[in-house]
Amino acid sequence: MTHAAAQDRDLPVISHFIDGRPVASSRPPFENRDPATGRVATLVHEADPGVVDQAVAAARRALRGPWSAFTDAQRAAALRRIADGIRARFDDFLAAEVRDTGKPAELAGHLDIPRGAANFDVFADQIAATATESFRTPTPDGSGALNYGLRTPRGVIAVICPWNLPLLLMTWKVAPALAFGNTVVVKPSEDTPSTTTLLAEVIREAGVPDGVFNVVHGFGPDSAGQYLSEHPGVDAITFTGETRTGTAIMKAAAEGVRPVSFELGGKNAGIVFADCDLDAAAAGIARSAFLNSGQVCLGTERVYVERPVFDAFLARLKAAAEALTPGAPHDAATRFGPLISAQHRDKVLGYYRRAREDGAQVVTGGGVPELPEALAGGYWVQPTIWTGLPETSAVIGEEIFGPCCHLAPFDREEEAVERANASPYGLATTIWTRDLTRAHRVAAAIEVGVAWVNCWFLRDLRTAFGGAKQSGIGREGGVHGLEFYTELRNVCIKL
Repeated sequence: MTHAAAQDRDLPVISHFIDGRPVASSRPPFENRDPATGRVATLVHEADPGVVDQAVAAARRALRGPWSAFTDAQRAAALRRIADGIRARFDDFLAAEVRDTGKPAELAGHLDIPRGAANFDVFADQIAATATESFRTPTPDGSGALNYGLRTPRGVIAVICPWNLPLLLMTWKVAPALAFGNTVVVKPSEDTPSTTTLLAEVIREAGVPDGVFNVVHGFGPDSAGQYLSEHPGVDAITFTGETRTGTAIMKAAAEGVRPVSFELGGKNAGIVFADCDLDAAAAGIARSAFLNSGQVCLGTERVYVERPVFDAFLARLKAAAEALTPGAPHDAATRFGPLISAQHRDKVLGYYRRAREDGAQVVTGGGVPELPEALAGGYWVQPTIWTGLPETSAVIGEEIFGPCCHLAPFDREEEAVERANASPYGLATTIWTRDLTRAHRVAAAIEVGVAWVNCWFLRDLRTAFGGAKQSGIGREGGVHGLEFYTELRNVCIKL
């Protein structure tokens, strides 16, 4: 990203949103580019320390102001109005999401925008379903005591969001934060600022008090991300993104001993057993490897296939990859989009080169697709499948976050489990088998936070979500976010 040389260009300008109103900053705006074309699409204000101070102060005032007087029923009603507001402005959210990410409108329209709205409905339901413990405790005098749990808001939550599913993953954090009475300062990715800012308008129109939801824009180091994560007025930090950034945020959170909730990187393994439905498995692995151009933390980059069906499965997966149609995001025929930025494209192409250097057989892809002139400046790479790499290759061990996967055969269940677990990451796995006993056994043996059997990305939003090992800290979803978004107090009353 570069700072804009002039501010009077005929481009949308995205401001911060603090205490119910748009706010500019002293730093010049930076350019945000359309990934499908490479052309500048918007100008975005970058937060300086003073802007972050304003946002945190506004959130602190709102925490102690009218928002604290909202009953559970009133907060639930507000969340439902937010969900309805997103749906009412569906076209606006869709246009903003597609402009920022370059992903096919068909995908964003069926996944990102509906899930962004659904997150608020789910946590509106959760407010009424949340209960705490109580105990009747004996005392020496025989009168007894009553102990009960009382949950209170954690406080001002910093929400630092990724660029791959901007609205979906941001609302997945904001909705529970608001449901349990917190206030938030959100820093969306510098690559995808639009839908978060648009949501600020919807939240204001839903009758949520000013200062409850605030937005600051910018980068990580020496910008909004660092200023927010280091700010002493922030009570807790939730972050989705790469493990290296999570490490930096965790160091900042150590000052003041503030809690963190992290969903981090993954190098997820899929396991395909010979008894599976091969057509369903190939379609499922193709989706998990190539959806959103592979830019999904839950995606499958390592695939272990039982040897008797290896060739048949590979042929099916190759056909699925080659059927993906790149093109303009709003073209109804488009099924495959660009990567988010030139920097990320170069990173992914670097791994494509490394795979060839390490001796991989390129089954399909491995480069840049040919596209019409209007899209030639975009950040495109081909869906890619490799075989033949050793497990020691960086392509096998490191998260690429692109539309690619490596297939390797296995002979024994124990071998597949051992290879799947041979990773510092532990986010998700997908297992394909008709043997129900094996399914339970393997799902329990894989060291991950989420194990799918004969499916992928099938989510009940009430269930626990998060990663093991270097893939995260804590769990989100349903009641499982309570430990992060609330403080649990025990009240003891002598009877």
